[in-house]
Amino acid sequence: MNIYGLTLEEIEELFLSLGSKKFHAMQLFSWLYEKRVESFDEMSDIKKDIISKLKESYSIDRLKIVDVQEDIDVCKYLFELSDHEHIEAVLMKHDYGNSICVSSQVGCNMGCKFCESGRRKKVRNLETYEMVLQILMIEKLLGERISHVVVMGIGEPFDNYDNLIKFFKIINHPKGLAIGARHITVSTCGLVPKILEFSDFPLQINLAISLHAPNNEIRDKIMPINKAYPLEELIPALKTYLNKTNRRLTFEYIMLDGINDSEECALELAKLVKDINCYINLIPYNETNNIEFKRTKTVQIMRFYDILKKNRVSVTIRREFGGKIDAACGQLRSKKEDL
Repeated sequence: MNIYGLTLEEIEELFLSLGSKKFHAMQLFSWLYEKRVESFDEMSDIKKDIISKLKESYSIDRLKIVDVQEDIDVCKYLFELSDHEHIEAVLMKHDYGNSICVSSQVGCNMGCKFCESGRRKKVRNLETYEMVLQILMIEKLLGERISHVVVMGIGEPFDNYDNLIKFFKIINHPKGLAIGARHITVSTCGLVPKILEFSDFPLQINLAISLHAPNNEIRDKIMPINKAYPLEELIPALKTYLNKTNRRLTFEYIMLDGINDSEECALELAKLVKDINCYINLIPYNETNNIEFKRTKTVQIMRFYDILKKNRVSVTIRREFGGKIDAACGQLRSKKEDL
């Protein structure tokens, strides 16, 4: 096992099982996340016999970075895992700080028609440590702190729920990566049972819903998950989440030319979210060579935006990153796998 996959509570239990004291777990956490050591031998205030026992069962290995692509205010990293599979993470520089988009799975089984990640089926879930290390390694290369995290990379995060929750606990902990819960966002395409379960999670993590259509007819065509959990189930689940958490939702809406970007769609979308505490994030589509969908023209995106505004919907247009790199989710991994 990799030591970066353990929460502080799990490390406390580990130290007790090794005949040591609970407080030594905090020392280990500090070595990993505050001092950023890369070997157990550097942990000078932990007894040597405990270090030896840790080495027997745990590694402190890092991931391997095999490709980096850069553009203005954005950098995309391709990681190779211990089993030679590949994942991506994306660093985005904003005026409010550095944000990183992390992957949660190798591939994805949700099959969204417009998504490069979904073009390649899920190989496996990422372990907690593989998610944590995406942040640690990019922070080291950058030489700056990551202040915001979005789990919107390769994979459906709620399809890897247990590892995701552990990841949140580690990166949010004051002695871990100390990233505030309100600076962390997780995106799901609409796994209703997990949305309901997440509504009871105590940390104030932001929830984003990959909506991308205002009705079942369009959503069925581009997002297979909608056949399992149509809008008639998704929307009530989101209202339950809102009643329990009182936290505003984000609806992500990728603008696909001729598919979901008509004025009628905008009016339908405004009606759908009318009674929901949310805002809509309109996303200009990143085209890829392997998928036929095209980006909605800017003038139509603005028209769509104006209709939502006139209907008193909170709406933003996502800033476009990475026009000169393989920016679409899963695109760099696919390029590597196609070689």
